Amino acid sequence: MPSFSASSLTVKYSEPAATAAVTVAPPSWRAWSVWLIAALFYLAAFYIRVSPAVMTGELMRDLRISAADLGYLSAFYYYAYVLMQFPTGVLVDSWGARRLLVTGSLATAAGTFLFAVSNSFFVACAARAIMGAATAIGWVVTLKLATHWFRPRIFATLSGLGLLIGNIGALFAQVPLRILVESFGWRTVAIASAALILAISVLAWSVVRDDPSEIGFLSFAPIAKREKNARPASVFSIIRALFGYRNTWLIFIGHGGFVGAILSFTGLWGPPFLKMRFDLKSTTASAICSVMIVCWAAASPICGHLSDRMGRRKPIYVAGAVTASIGWIAMFYAPGLALPAFIAVAAITSFASGAVILGFAYAKESVPIQYLGTISGTVNAGNMIGPMLLQPGIGRILDSQWSGQMLNGARVYGLHDFQAAFALVAGWSVLTCVLASLTRETNCRQCAG
Repeated sequence: MPSFSASSLTVKYSEPAATAAVTVAPPSWRAWSVWLIAALFYLAAFYIRVSPAVMTGELMRDLRISAADLGYLSAFYYYAYVLMQFPTGVLVDSWGARRLLVTGSLATAAGTFLFAVSNSFFVACAARAIMGAATAIGWVVTLKLATHWFRPRIFATLSGLGLLIGNIGALFAQVPLRILVESFGWRTVAIASAALILAISVLAWSVVRDDPSEIGFLSFAPIAKREKNARPASVFSIIRALFGYRNTWLIFIGHGGFVGAILSFTGLWGPPFLKMRFDLKSTTASAICSVMIVCWAAASPICGHLSDRMGRRKPIYVAGAVTASIGWIAMFYAPGLALPAFIAVAAITSFASGAVILGFAYAKESVPIQYLGTISGTVNAGNMIGPMLLQPGIGRILDSQWSGQMLNGARVYGLHDFQAAFALVAGWSVLTCVLASLTRETNCRQCAG
């Protein structure tokens, strides 16, 4: 990463012909205030993403939809989220983080309010798509502001902390949200959520600035990023350029195995597998998956901090991929694995999966600085493609293996059915190990071009 001399660094202001020598770094409280507002919006994005899971009965009743319709209703968020990742990366480089954060939070509040008052399946799907597209900016903006407001050596640490904060939003959308829905109704809670997100947009407009130089402080961004870039000619040309760098496509595909594995298991297929294999209650099976999510979230800032301290990305990234791959294989195929041992292996596997957070810093350092926003969106799209492909893929294999057994109107799958389906998870995890081992170490230094 380029170094900056306090005595020689000159930063251009937006006013014509105005220059000043900047020697003072922004106060810690100011930098953290800017970053935490973006992280708060990312928390809201996680909350919105998973909130329908605790109000399924109410949504099916009030919108008069079937279980299949409910699945589509939830999926519209993910479709829009993934589609927006590539243009979001370009927009954050051309618009700036502040404008994108304000716009995204306003659109999210509007989509949440529309969802709260919707009385038809079509309107509710449209509202979910608006929320998915709008919250797609959350992670990219968080990383962009970290680049400008904090020293480069703690970028991976901040990335891990950001993912941890996001997962807190997912936890809010579980038991606490269910209690609120039972007490006040889902529509009232959704309207209140829209109001809180609107407050985030006000905070973003009042406090957030794209770069410390805008208020007279030293910027930590690479020099070429101090001034907003000209509007790119084509999103697709930029994406083609990014994938010309080796680490981009290795990390993009590898992240699908990292994130797809844990979200496919904890977010959909883990509970029925645990209920069948260990004869558990639904609440107990869900609690085990919750423990896995907590381990995954807690590992992120730890992996980021260790990588920043070491000054290397690849060792922890590869070690996490290998450990997670071995863990998934043991969870699915180790014979005679008792429940306590299974939980221990699952916790280790989830913790190792936290190394995925390094991919954002790793990819950022692997491309020229003019692509910093775009590469974050690209890698984030790789994250979401994993569960998008694995979740339905596992379901298709389960259906192909189904013996015809039913219980209370639902299909029952056996251990061998799950083992056949989870081969997709194991296979992609192994592929992630191979791809991670082929990446080129950056030594925590930005690519010169």
